Amino acid sequence: MTLDLTPDQLLSTTRAVRKRLDFDRPVPRSLIEECVDLATQAPTGRNRQRWHFVVVTEPAQRRAVADIFLRALPLATGHPLTEDDLWRMNYHRHSTDRVFDGLRHLAAHIHRVPAFVIPGVEGRTDHAPVSVQAGVWGSILPAVWSFMLAARARGLGTTWTTAQGPLERELAEVLRVPYDEVMLAAFVPLAYTLGTDFKPARRIPREHVLHWDRWSHGERPSTEPPQQARKAPDAP
Repeated sequence: MTLDLTPDQLLSTTRAVRKRLDFDRPVPRSLIEECVDLATQAPTGRNRQRWHFVVVTEPAQRRAVADIFLRALPLATGHPLTEDDLWRMNYHRHSTDRVFDGLRHLAAHIHRVPAFVIPGVEGRTDHAPVSVQAGVWGSILPAVWSFMLAARARGLGTTWTTAQGPLERELAEVLRVPYDEVMLAAFVPLAYTLGTDFKPARRIPREHVLHWDRWSHGERPSTEPPQQARKAPDAP
């Protein structure tokens, strides 16, 4: 049974769910398998189909994976924020505050999440040129997003995190993934949602992301002045 959603509704309401995950309801294996089947219909470079999905539901294994998630959170850095980043993050008042509030809630309850999905792709891209990076990531990230869309259609919630990054080698050891051969691409908590009435997110105006024929950089509108950006919170 899937939700009665049009394609546009499915695409615009598949949100990062952190506060509305049902921690007390197990997710049937059959539903996860359906989502994986749909995920592997995504594009794959040269039809190599190098994608893999490690699903963690066993209690002891979930505890071990959740512990890695918590320890990895404060280690994640990423690129320094630019002025444009700060403007986009705070264009809609309090939107970034809500993201970090949700992250704190998820971290506080991460051990209760009934399933984790850790997608991987064969072939590491450490220090590889952009041309190689594009081919590898382009053959796994669309599949992960397809998994998340399929989950939403079945009343399940996900949130895309890259918490596997700082402690990827340790996570690979726990999952018995051959680290030198397979790169872990994301860390996705999975659960039924509390309600299914999700709405589209508020984003910056279209004219700041759409370019015709050549790159252009329009002036920023002043409808909602940016506020001071918040840093990601430390894991509790």
